Amino acid sequence: MKIDSHQHFWRIDRGDYGWLTPKLELLYRDFLPLDLTSDLASTQVDGTILVQAAPTIAETEYLLTLADQHAFIKGVVGWVDFASTEAPDQIRALAQHPKLVGLRPMIQDIEDPNWMLGSHLTPAFEALIEQGLTFEALVLPHHLANLHLLVQRHPTMRVVIDHGAKPEIRNQLFTEWANAMTLLAQSSSVYCKVSGLVTEAGNDWTEADLAPYIALLVDVFGSQRLIWGSDWPVCLNAAGYSQWHLIAQQLLPNNTQAQEAIFGGNALRAYDLGV
Repeated sequence: MKIDSHQHFWRIDRGDYGWLTPKLELLYRDFLPLDLTSDLASTQVDGTILVQAAPTIAETEYLLTLADQHAFIKGVVGWVDFASTEAPDQIRALAQHPKLVGLRPMIQDIEDPNWMLGSHLTPAFEALIEQGLTFEALVLPHHLANLHLLVQRHPTMRVVIDHGAKPEIRNQLFTEWANAMTLLAQSSSVYCKVSGLVTEAGNDWTEADLAPYIALLVDVFGSQRLIWGSDWPVCLNAAGYSQWHLIAQQLLPNNTQAQEAIFGGNALRAYDLGV
């Protein structure tokens, strides 16, 4: 089964996408399941992981409703306020839905870089682990040292790093990011998404810009813990769905076993899909 491990849907009139403003132009419209079906067909993608885009439980419930209506949505990564005293109960309640596979605090938007290490979040992390959910790490390079500490604190927690931790490809910043990712990759419970990289490379990106970053991820995570994702529709700012899919195929290991793992099998394990 071929899986796109990272895509979004949103309906602007829902009103809880604080980051989604008219200034974003191309993205400032509704993106719904029928908008994606032709791209899935052209790339022969069988299913997707639908990822939250708003920090509300209401949006998570909306995404789960879409998952009920569309069989190609194999799992939903939702949101809970980990800092709330109600978080453990909310996590247990949401986890009753069979298509909830993970949770994603929007760490990149949280001002305190040490937020994830707060002891008051421990009950939420423990509830996530107890329910067999995956922790989705939406982080930036400066968060990686703390993410490593968090992984050490919860060694049984499955972790998926979004977008290769968003390296500053457009500014060719590589070494510190590479060292931090190498350290994180030593934990066998940590997976990494090959997604969102064209966006980080800027509008005038080339394959040569992306190549060293993808090569580093392949080197440290191997073909068994890398997961391809489109980051659609956000990717449209830099590349079309099929274009990014093709580039990823070309820059990732081209043997059949590795491609099947990165473009499907690893996502099934990272999210415990059992499809």
